[in-house]
Formats: sequence, structure tokens, C-alpha cells
Amino acid sequence: MAAADSPSAALQRRDLCSRGIRLAGKMRADVVDLLDTYVERQGLDASASVAAVEGVPSAAVERWDEQTGTQRLLENLAAYRAFRALLAQMLEEQREQLGDADAALGRALAAVLLQVSAFAYHLEELLRLESRGIPGEEGAGPPPPPRLSLFEQKLRGLGVLRELAQWAVRSARDLRQLAKPSPAAGSAPGLAESP
Repeated sequence: MAAADSPSAALQRRDLCSRGIRLAGKMRADVVDLLDTYVERQGLDASASVAAVEGVPSAAVERWDEQTGTQRLLENLAAYRAFRALLAQMLEEQREQLGDADAALGRALAAVLLQVSAFAYHLEELLRLESRGIPGEEGAGPPPPPRLSLFEQKLRGLGVLRELAQWAVRSARDLRQLAKPSPAAGSAPGLAESP
């Protein structure tokens, strides 16, 4: 019996999924709070329309219900690795722009960056449990952005935070799907590869 099929592995998977769902919920709440602070401190309109940002993965997916568990985990991992790089870049830009003048915004960005890093690690643990190889991070980050004006940086940051909030919702949904009991005893729920 494969490790991913054993009862203890199933319990561990459900436990990891449950903890991941809680982490995603906390992260979403913190991102929403950060969005409010970010909009206020950056002098932006909360209803501002932001075009898709290069390097920001979209949480929207066609035929979500047809994805395997492994596909869900891998897409989540790729997204959070990209967000980790984007948030680190935002934090650096914020420090360059404001220095210590807005330490609260910097602390909030750093806290969300830490949560994103922890969530990416959590996803890696789920992939390890399923005996799946964890993809390397080479080229996983977004491409280096072109030199943007201050206003364009602010809008990009708004787009990053909005999409991260959407990913937190999708991640919780993906993990709930993975945590569902398997209809066939002994098979990994939602993690079988498509034929």
C-alpha cells in the first residue's frame, strides 16, 4: 500500500488540509485589512480598476471541478511562490518610497509576506505527503518588472493584494476538496491523476 493510501496518511492529509484552510482564512482576513490600509495610505480609490498585473497568477480557473488534487496543489504552490516574490518587491518599494514614515504599512506587508511563505511551505508538505515531487523555484517568480512610475507601482500593488485575497479563497476551496473523504476506500481523495 502506498504511503499516500494508508489510513495514517489520510488522517495526516485531512489534518494538513484543515490547518491549511485555517491559514488561508487568516491570510485572507489579513490581506483584506491590508488592502484597506494600502488604499488609504497610498491615496488610491478602493474602487479603482486595475488591469491584470504581469506575474500575478489569476485565481480564476476554467473547469475547476475537473482538476486533480495534484493540479490544484501545484497551481496553488506556483501562485504563492509568485506572490512571495511580488510581496517582497512591494515591501522593498514601500521602504524606498516612504522609509520609516509608514512603518505600520511595512509591518503589515511583512506579516502577509510571512503568511504567504508559510502557506507555500504548507503546500509543499501536502505534496510531499502525496509522494509528489516538489517543483523547483527556478523561474517560478514573476519576471522583473519594467521600471514603473510611483502611481503604476501603487496600482500594481493594489492588483497584487486583490488577487492574493482571491487566491486565499480559492486555496481554502481547493483544500476543502482535497480533504473530502474518498468514495473508494484506500484511494487518495482528489489526488489521483487523470487517465
